[in-house]
Amino acid sequence: MKKYISKSGKQSGVTGYDIGTDHIIIQFNHHPVYKYSYVSCGKQTTDILKQLAQASKGLGTYISQHHPPYEWKRE
Repeated sequence: MKKYISKSGKQSGVTGYDIGTDHIIIQFNHHPVYKYSYVSCGKQTTDILKQLAQASKGLGTYISQHHPPYEWKRE
């Protein structure tokens, strides 16, 4: 899993992520791991999550504001 460090300077609730062709898996601080995918939240939203993760800016904020549906979560 790639480490996520926010470039905004604010502390993020996201600590890591893995990007796949049609999904992104996101690890939150003190929370489970979530998989967001084309199946669960659509291509457009999944691609936005991927872009935010790669830019290291705004990923946690986007998720908390938009609540995209996830495919699964692991405790």
